[in-house]
Amino acid sequence: MIAPVTPAPVAVRALAAALALAALAAVPARAALFDDEEARKRIEATNQRLTQIQRQLDERIASLETQLKSQGLVELFNQVELLKADAARLRGQYEVLAHELDETQKRQRDLYVDLDTRVRRLEAGPAAAAPGAPTAPGASGAPAPAAAPSGAFGPAPAPGAPAVPAPQPIVPPAGAAGAGPAPGAVAPTAARPGAAPADAATAEQRAYDAALDLFKAGNYAGAVGGFTAFVKAYPKSPLAPSAQYWVGNAQFAQRDFRGAIAAQRQLVAAYPDSAKVPDALLNIATSQFELGDATGARKTLNDIVAKFPQSDAAAKARARLGAR
Repeated sequence: MIAPVTPAPVAVRALAAALALAALAAVPARAALFDDEEARKRIEATNQRLTQIQRQLDERIASLETQLKSQGLVELFNQVELLKADAARLRGQYEVLAHELDETQKRQRDLYVDLDTRVRRLEAGPAAAAPGAPTAPGASGAPAPAAAPSGAFGPAPAPGAPAVPAPQPIVPPAGAAGAGPAPGAVAPTAARPGAAPADAATAEQRAYDAALDLFKAGNYAGAVGGFTAFVKAYPKSPLAPSAQYWVGNAQFAQRDFRGAIAAQRQLVAAYPDSAKVPDALLNIATSQFELGDATGARKTLNDIVAKFPQSDAAAKARARLGAR
């Protein structure tokens, strides 16, 4: 009987040893592969966390900046609203003061117009009395107005004394028929010298009244031209200072403050003794104040008080000096 063949112990052992070595060699490679993947995953996780943290920081910074900007805008908005409120309050005060100033100027204009009208009537009293003189004895309807200006100032007719109608009935001519026409023929010759002043006074008064009517109507440009022409045409007239004053007042009404100052200074220089000088200086001070020259306005007001202490303009100047 043949015995079974068995592998040699040496070969088996060698094969077992080879397999064991192969198994041991494969374990570190697999472990190394697993370690690299884990590390890679951890690195990715760390990067993701860093990115997330960076994003959160950026969001917080942006939020803080937005809050800071919002607070600044709110504060700026509040300041703007306060400024708007102040501007509205100042605008209201300005409108009230402007209205009061307009009313005051209107009252002053009415007062000056009334005073000028009264003064004009007083100054024109003798000339105005001329139409009432036709009741002179021995005068007919035609020559009476011509002889009136002389009779208004006195009983004796100054311009035509030799041609007085009264002596003619005493020494009549030879023919009775010629006695009637003689007074009528002589009277116009005697009346012509006296008629010229009356006509001049009438034209002068009409020119002044025409310019004053323009001022009353609010046509200040026309009033400036009318009063300026009046002063040039009648520089020696008693109404010339008033006309020059109204030139400056009309320019002030047009807000031509520099022109008003020049016109009133011309009045002060040309008519220093006029009663209009204090009012002219007051108008100068007001114009200077409107131009922003507070120092010049104060000096002019002090001059009014010093030079014309009893005038109405001085009282107004004191009030303005006390208010400023």
